[in-house]
Amino acid sequence: MNFKAFCSDIDGTLLNSIRDLSPRIKSIVGQFPIQTPVILASSRMPDAMRHLVRDLGRSSQPLISYNGGFVLSSTGEVLEDVSIPVDLVAKILKITKGTDIHISLYQGENWYEEKDDYWSQREVKHTKVNYTWMRAEDVLSLWSKGNSGAHKVMCMGDSNEIAWLFGELHFEHAKDLHLYRSSDTYLEIAPRAISKATGLRKILAHEYDFGMESVIAFGDNYNDIDLLQSVGWGVAVGNARAEVKAVAKEVTLHHKEDGVAATLERILSLSVEI
Repeated sequence: MNFKAFCSDIDGTLLNSIRDLSPRIKSIVGQFPIQTPVILASSRMPDAMRHLVRDLGRSSQPLISYNGGFVLSSTGEVLEDVSIPVDLVAKILKITKGTDIHISLYQGENWYEEKDDYWSQREVKHTKVNYTWMRAEDVLSLWSKGNSGAHKVMCMGDSNEIAWLFGELHFEHAKDLHLYRSSDTYLEIAPRAISKATGLRKILAHEYDFGMESVIAFGDNYNDIDLLQSVGWGVAVGNARAEVKAVAKEVTLHHKEDGVAATLERILSLSVEI
């Protein structure tokens, strides 16, 4: 197994039980040759990923954010920019009106909130990024003028209401939207046309002289399936969904047990090129 790039999901995969990078993963990544790309692939916004790249001892790495909807090269060039149209975002907001579902809107480098509550503060704590306060209707107006849309709509709330919303949107917009329940209380919505795998292909084609077969990738959830299937060696952490484990070439330890680090240590100990 000769791997030339490392790609990983973040939450539930790379981070430990306190949602941080363990000394063990930092140490093993620190042993990679400096030319080896360390590519994070997440539903997070770019700024919620950059501090992790720095903590891994790297700088100026490509980023696959919003599950592949907004992809940046190592120099910050936008390689992919696919968003949910404003009218569809407006429909999501209309459907959730009258419920207790919290809606967060993301576009590029910006995160918009109109409520400062448990859910928004939870995301601030987990991602170490602060939001911009703006009413949702003003965000839609801003996007309409700029001919842009949402790279991600995050819906958070009671599990029953989230399940109901998933059903409503899946019934009408399964062909347009990627609906991803990252937990019982979270529904992350992205454009259907993109994935972490499409984002990685964009990066490799733009910056590197090797293909997907030279990448080792890690993941845990439904939005990682395409990625793990598309690379040379796809690894599921022990806490991964059964469907993710089914497509992986290897199942490692639980993310709370440093599964990513464990696999990388084994590969390096075998003197395999990374």
